[in-house]
Amino acid sequence: MNGNVVIVGSGHAGVSVAFKLRTLGFKGTITVIGEDIYLPYHRPPLSKKYIANLGDEERLYLKPESQYRSEQIDLRLNCRVNAIHRSQNQIELEDGQRVHYDTLVLATGARARTLSEEQGGRAQNIHTLRNLSDAKRIRDTFTPNKNLLVVGGGYIGLEMAAVARSLGLQVTLIEREDRILGRVAAAQTAAHFKSLHQKHGVRILEGVGINYLERSDDRVEKAGLSDGTEIDVDVVVVGIGVIPDVTLAKDAGLQVANGIVVDHAGRTSDTAIYAIGDCASFAFRDQMIRLESVQNAVDMAEVVARSITGASASYDCQPWFWSDQYTTKLQIAGLNLGYTHVAVRRKNDSSLSIWYFAGERLIAVDAVNDAKAFMTARRWLSSGQSPDLDGIANESLELNTLTLSEKTDLVT
Repeated sequence: MNGNVVIVGSGHAGVSVAFKLRTLGFKGTITVIGEDIYLPYHRPPLSKKYIANLGDEERLYLKPESQYRSEQIDLRLNCRVNAIHRSQNQIELEDGQRVHYDTLVLATGARARTLSEEQGGRAQNIHTLRNLSDAKRIRDTFTPNKNLLVVGGGYIGLEMAAVARSLGLQVTLIEREDRILGRVAAAQTAAHFKSLHQKHGVRILEGVGINYLERSDDRVEKAGLSDGTEIDVDVVVVGIGVIPDVTLAKDAGLQVANGIVVDHAGRTSDTAIYAIGDCASFAFRDQMIRLESVQNAVDMAEVVARSITGASASYDCQPWFWSDQYTTKLQIAGLNLGYTHVAVRRKNDSSLSIWYFAGERLIAVDAVNDAKAFMTARRWLSSGQSPDLDGIANESLELNTLTLSEKTDLVT
């Protein structure tokens, strides 16, 4: 197992595939190229403990620098790839240098969506959160009694609101759709988190967008909202989703459709090139999806590493996610795409689980402060078993007493 493997992207996906290759006995050269200036790090804590001043930079690192050297992984940071030259099996760096590859892995991730120029989206005190540099800038601005406007009611927006309130900021969160978490969760989950944030003093405005941002000296001072409200602003954090970074792939002529299209082994339309992580689009339940999660990054990395080393490998997607807000932990198993029914089990005011069904098949659960429900759902999902919908809705019945059946009406 020799040759030159070049990995573009120094996030969790890129680093995972590099070290997995060595674990599998790959003896060739491995080069990891990343635009970030920092050693590769865990990203989920950025919107949680790190900004809340509960974590230092070194604790974020995936591996110590010495481990890259000991595993003979050539880690090139603050380095940008400008082009892929497929006919020569080379990538071109920003300085014009070319690097040969036998196998290329694209782990280019995604970039944050921003406000438009018309809305004033490039002022100094408008922030998005995608990397450690972003988190440092936000951390420096989160001081008590400042007025924070959070744009976007997804999980990143809610996590930022929770951290800001814990640090004493005054927070207004706006969501232009009818409710928060509209794209990712049922109304029952959204209602629980809306109430949680309101109890902590967050002002939540749904069905409200930005009309304009009033600036002075390149800083936003006021926001004019679509409902006619005008609010004072010291800091703006924008959490309105991400865009997969497919520029290199698209320019190189690879197949792209809301991500870099890959097969069950992570291969792109060029068999010498793989794609993994946030930038990769793959088949799941007869549709093409992308997953923005650590689980997806690590699991795809293992599949691709095995494929590169000649082993048979196929990605069996078993999604899971989590979100920490105040003292509440949300754990999500599965994907709720195409759900038709929802059942709620409520243990108390702070602990509940929301179960998603497509027909009679269980496809996902949102477990709020309920680790047992999360672990049970993961086990059922991985084995293709589904409980009866009425049984799940009956809170007097323990989960381990429910009758299970196999449902094969969905393709995974």
